[in-house]
Amino acid sequence: MKKDVEQNRHAETSRRTVALKRRALELGFDGVGIASLEPSAHGDELDQWLAAGYAGTMTYLHRQAEKRKHPARIVPDARVAVVTLTNYFHGSTDPASRGRVAQYAWSGDYHTVIGRRLEQLATAVREIAPGVRTRCYVDAGPVPERELAQRAGLGWIGKNTMLIHPTIGSFTFIGVIFTDAGLVPDLPFQADRCGTCRRCLDACPTEAFVESRILDARRCISYLTIEHAAPFNDDERRMVGDWLFGCDVCQDVCPWNVTFAAPTSDAELAVRAEVAAPDLAALLAAAPEEFERRFGDTAFERPGAAGLRRNAAAVAANRQGAAP
Repeated sequence: MKKDVEQNRHAETSRRTVALKRRALELGFDGVGIASLEPSAHGDELDQWLAAGYAGTMTYLHRQAEKRKHPARIVPDARVAVVTLTNYFHGSTDPASRGRVAQYAWSGDYHTVIGRRLEQLATAVREIAPGVRTRCYVDAGPVPERELAQRAGLGWIGKNTMLIHPTIGSFTFIGVIFTDAGLVPDLPFQADRCGTCRRCLDACPTEAFVESRILDARRCISYLTIEHAAPFNDDERRMVGDWLFGCDVCQDVCPWNVTFAAPTSDAELAVRAEVAAPDLAALLAAAPEEFERRFGDTAFERPGAAGLRRNAAAVAANRQGAAP
């Protein structure tokens, strides 16, 4: 009798999990998996990375460290994390004469687009398992998204620290829903398919990788143009190069992207020309209210008008071969 009850419970949990994954794909996610919430296997590595100063001015990572190492503490009573991937690849890039922008910022703010879909998926979780609780995260809070995605069977962490899905590549947004629903965790993705390849490490224009899978953010163009708030010194200005916002170099050269990444057909992630190839002169001249009107609903809002002006001045100066 007890065995029959347990079998029925397991069958119901499996049914819920299959139904939820089907709904995720219907909503437009390109990948979905279920991650367990045991302590991180990389806690010591995180502590060492922070102690080395590689986080730069991102002091919030120090505050979040304990929850990143113990994801079950992020949302009380959560049993699993539903992890989703959304492809944002738009094809090969051409810097032309304008500032280069990382592809994830070429459309409207991904927090809004992915966040809305996650809330719809969270609603499905509560419909499939009435009475449960959910909380959604899109690149926010103390969530170790890439590790959870690896646990959910969605890929491995590449040498450039990015999650690489074996048939999609690494140009993906990761969304996470913590829930106390009974769902079946997927088997972690155990293989490291980078092998001996080190194209991402060798291609980095600022040599930001201390070694494989260890990034010194202080030398990373994405950090400098987005997270770093202070004016650039001469070395930082030179490191930015042509990049106005973010950097895709280590992803562009990855064989898994070269071979498998396909342009998204997602209408909500359609390219906006004024964001994908913004005019440097216009950015330098834009008043704060004009900037907000044009870019307030994009990822450019993170560094804001002052940060984008600083970046644009650096790119212009680098192209002229003179200090800003």
